[in-house]
Amino acid sequence: MYAVVEIKGKQYKAQEGKYMLVDLHAEHAEGTKLEFPVFLLSDGEGKVSVGKPHVEGAKVTVKVMESLKDKKIRVFKYKRRKGYRKTMGHRQNYTKLLVEKVSS
Repeated sequence: MYAVVEIKGKQYKAQEGKYMLVDLHAEHAEGTKLEFPVFLLSDGEGKVSVGKPHVEGAKVTVKVMESLKDKKIRVFKYKRRKGYRKTMGHRQNYTKLLVEKVSS
């Protein structure tokens, strides 16, 4: 069984026993259990439920595993013929979640 869940304005596919990388949830410590009630789609035993806009009575229970960073992305910009060059970097922060239960 899987579900499409909305977390902080983004959509993620949640499947029981699998991990999800979502944008940083710094306010929650490791080991904290969270529930996300906003389902957009649910699929279980061949029955697909599409929400209009959300599936009623459905929720996903997850456990916060750890906070981590993605690899560094380099951004380079320059102006031609002027000698202007600038290099910037960015590392995205993520929270790793373990999907414990998907109930519809």
